[in-house]
Amino acid sequence: MWKICGVLLAWALLLILHVRAQTPNRQTFPCGGNITGQSGVIGSQGYPGVYPPNTKCVWRITVPEGKVVVLSFRLLDLESDNLCRYDYVDVYSGHANGQRLGRFCGTFRPGALVSTSNKMLVQMVSDANTAGSGFLAVYSAANPNERGDQYCGGRLMKPSGTFKTPNWPEKDYPAGVTCSWHIVAPKNQIIEVKFEKFDVERDNYCRYDYVAIFNGGEINDAKRIGKYCGDSPPAPVFSEGNQLFIQFLSDLSLTADGFIGHYKFRPKKFPSTTVPPTTTAPPTTTRPIPLKYSAALCQQKCKRKGTPESHYCSSNFVITGTVITAVTRGGSMYATISIINVYKEGNLAIQQAGKTMSTKIVILCKKCPYIRRGLNYIFMGQADEEGRGMIAPQHFIMAFKSKNQRAFNMLKNKRC
Repeated sequence: MWKICGVLLAWALLLILHVRAQTPNRQTFPCGGNITGQSGVIGSQGYPGVYPPNTKCVWRITVPEGKVVVLSFRLLDLESDNLCRYDYVDVYSGHANGQRLGRFCGTFRPGALVSTSNKMLVQMVSDANTAGSGFLAVYSAANPNERGDQYCGGRLMKPSGTFKTPNWPEKDYPAGVTCSWHIVAPKNQIIEVKFEKFDVERDNYCRYDYVAIFNGGEINDAKRIGKYCGDSPPAPVFSEGNQLFIQFLSDLSLTADGFIGHYKFRPKKFPSTTVPPTTTAPPTTTRPIPLKYSAALCQQKCKRKGTPESHYCSSNFVITGTVITAVTRGGSMYATISIINVYKEGNLAIQQAGKTMSTKIVILCKKCPYIRRGLNYIFMGQADEEGRGMIAPQHFIMAFKSKNQRAFNMLKNKRC
């Protein structure tokens, strides 16, 4: 009897050891580090479990001299925010004071990111609230100036030049690509950009494939000049200073012909043809519009003034949408808006579920202007620090009808 028990115990022990030997060890990722080699994998701390709160992790990647770093995200799952203000991953070319190639959050994976040297820095930041399993990315060394499907972009410093999507004009641009062009002019000049041909997957909000242009040398929504998609070339773009950053991004689904654009340096005082002619009328002065309720604010006579065109430049955001909910609290009305179209996003926080987009708007004075659930409006106002839309009596709201869509589409081309 004891012999039988001893044999069974020995077999059980061997079975446990065999199972352990056959079970692969799951790789765990530390919070940052210095990484070298031809290729490898990096991941957020705790991946594939939920990443920890209140952390800042930095990975410094170095590949052999004479090569560039190519980084491809295999998974991205961070707290979602349209401005990536809470949890995010930053990717920089170089280790110190490098150009930022992009900031990412949510679950959308960008295309391949390529450094300009053999060094790249990846930084992940999380706040007190976490919401996901983080990221998993693969890096590899590539030859500089390699022009494969996934490589494009660069630093442009000649007085004039051309930039275009990969594969142009032979075939469609590939899926899952991120291209970044950093144009730098002398300090006493500005940059003009024109698109000769333009065909990027169409979407009312340019959510999937798009070209975004920023003043300065990095992706910064506060300095974004425009976001473009569809098959109509954007109007000529002029920088405010001597730097422009152009980002092209395609998702992992539909593609299109792509684009070819040209840039050239201009004297700083070059008059843009899109600037309206000056007049001799005395300038109008407006007092700052408060972004909170007050009895004095709501004593004003509620009468809409001006037109959408006259309010466009002074408004932080311009959207059309349907009022889904409207609740009165205090003297203000708090509304949820299902977005029909975005003409100017500004700092407005926009939530997305599938293809449905919505936002929160506060009518500071509940009856000025008055809105009703189920009806469509154009909203033009300011956004507070949390990204909520704030509408004061001096702002502009009017009923929106589909027949006015073409007229409102002209707002997107208005230069301020």
